[in-house]
Amino acid sequence: MAASALATDSPSDPFRAVSHPQYPRLASLSWLHFLNDGSANYLPGILPAVLLALHESTALAGSVMSALMIGQAFQVISGWLADRVGGRVFIVAGVLGSSAAAAMIGLAPSLGVLIPALVILGLSNALFHPQALAGAHTLSGDRRGFGMSLFLIGGEVGRGLWPLIASVVVVAWGLHYLWLLALPAVLSLILLRKQLPIQAPRRPDGKPIAWRRHLTPMSLLVGFSMLRSLAIFGLVTFLPIIWISRGHDLTEGAALITVLLVVGIVGNVGGGHLADRIGRRPVLLGSSLLGALLLIAFIVSSGLWQWLILGLLGIALFASLPLGILIGQDIFPENRSLGSGIALGFSNGLAAVALAGLGLVAAMRGPEAVLWVLVGALVLSGLLSLGFPKEARAAAGGHR
Repeated sequence: MAASALATDSPSDPFRAVSHPQYPRLASLSWLHFLNDGSANYLPGILPAVLLALHESTALAGSVMSALMIGQAFQVISGWLADRVGGRVFIVAGVLGSSAAAAMIGLAPSLGVLIPALVILGLSNALFHPQALAGAHTLSGDRRGFGMSLFLIGGEVGRGLWPLIASVVVVAWGLHYLWLLALPAVLSLILLRKQLPIQAPRRPDGKPIAWRRHLTPMSLLVGFSMLRSLAIFGLVTFLPIIWISRGHDLTEGAALITVLLVVGIVGNVGGGHLADRIGRRPVLLGSSLLGALLLIAFIVSSGLWQWLILGLLGIALFASLPLGILIGQDIFPENRSLGSGIALGFSNGLAAVALAGLGLVAAMRGPEAVLWVLVGALVLSGLLSLGFPKEARAAAGGHR
């Protein structure tokens, strides 16, 4: 029995994979992805206001964001646990934990309180993704690239819209009212709980994980995904700071994140759809190199052109996101939640550590210099993508 097999709510129904996409259940899961990732990622849109309220320098932006993102590495452990526990408890706990911890951002009186709250927020976010991704894999049926893209849309819209929504709340009422953003998650879990996928627990006598065989493709995937995540994290962290330093307001700075991430949905869907037809490696390579060129164009342009280029940059960056997750699941066919956790969480955790280094670059050379470092990261990720086989199943040793 596969680790990603799904059960319905009927106790008489066996754990079984689906052959055709279950779009209504995917939509419910994608909506919770929207709420979870929105709560876990609205900090960049209000980070200048948070640092100002705490009387801290913007040079700490990279370190503060690292505290939030470092918990992503826990996805490796939560993915391993999710496959053994099964059910849907990690999905529920992740959404609730992310929403509650995010509410603490506006109530924290000091960095000593804010940093632990951000670590808890990152850990809660890490609980949600592996089990939800494994469920989305199976609910996608025989349209895995497209189905995974649909699931990921929820998260990308949440990450794109919530920084703007949070900035509006802060400008209108103040940081202390951010707790209002936790209410939709509580109500949605009550209404949608029975629509959530139920994972079958991995049997103790199941096929063991072939770590030695998986080491090379796993390392390549982690390197590629880490560099792509660093580019995204760096942009959402430092673009609002750059914008505000040029005399613009908090809401306009948050709107940059919205354009990057929401327009990037086109790449999310298009990347999965295109990879189903021409293969994954060309999409991974094109995403990285085109992203580097567009980021250079953003740096040297001005005015409305920057907004247009930023949207195109989002499309390029997010075209590779669903493919990395699918490759991770194919590398670990005996534990797909673990594969998701490595592809997304562990890579994001490494990117969070590197993000602190970008904070040092910003402190010494200015935040604009960070953007040139990110150009180099995207070029390097493009070179790494050449090491992937034409089809990810080859990296998985023939498993799909």
